Formats: sequence, C-alpha cells, structure tokens
Amino acid sequence: MRDETSEDMFFRELGGACSELRQAFARHVGMSAHRVQLLVRLWREGETSHSDLRQALGLDGASITRLVKELESEGLAGRRLDPADNRYTLAALTPAGEQAAADLERSHQAYQERLLDGVTAQEQEIVLRVLRRVRANITGQETHNQ
Repeated sequence: MRDETSEDMFFRELGGACSELRQAFARHVGMSAHRVQLLVRLWREGETSHSDLRQALGLDGASITRLVKELESEGLAGRRLDPADNRYTLAALTPAGEQAAADLERSHQAYQERLLDGVTAQEQEIVLRVLRRVRANITGQETHNQ
C-alpha cells in the first residue's frame, strides 16, 4: 500500500468540500438542494422552459415537473404552455415565489459569510487562483486528449 501523496490529499479534501457544500445550505434551510436551485434559477432567469431547467439543473423531465408542480401547489410558481410552441411548458415564480427566492438568496449570502469566517480575503484569492488553474488544466487536458 502506498502513502497518500499531497495530490491525493488535495483532491480528497477538494472533493469532500464540494460534496458537503452542495448539500449543506439545503439542509440549513430545510429543503432539497434541487428545490433551492430551482427557486434561485427561476428568480435569476425569470420565466424558463422545463427543458432549459432540466438542462441547467441536470435533472430528468419528470423531476423538473414534480418540483415545479410542488412550487405551484404552494403558490410559489406558475406554469403555462409556451405560446411560441405548445410542446413546451414554461415556469415562472409568482410574487410569493419571488419573495421566497429573495429571502433564500439573503440567507445564502449570510450562510456563505459564516462559512468563510476566519478565512482572509488573501486566502480566498489564493484558493480562487488554484481552482481556476485546476479547471483550466482540466479543459486543456480534455482538449489535448481529443
């Protein structure tokens, strides 16, 4: 058995942090991560087709329909057929949904600030540079492997 390298530790910690971050805020506010993503996406983008939501959130059509119907039953969203092509359904937040999403965004900002407590701006900038470099390396590697 070989010793864990610094690269192994880096990617283990990075993967763990990403995994934990994806679910932590949703748990904090007591809703699923997909529900949070859907609310915020509709708030930021406005009326959006189910197809675009499916692609943006990486969910199947049935899951998007279920989530939008849940929001609709709570008075947070509405649905209608796309007047340009009635094969598509559009979803949009109601005023109550917009308020819920704005509240969620404010809560998320405060939550992020709490998570970064004790992390200096300089440390944040270093991590950003490292993450951008890793992402660029991934893109470059994928380009070179094709």
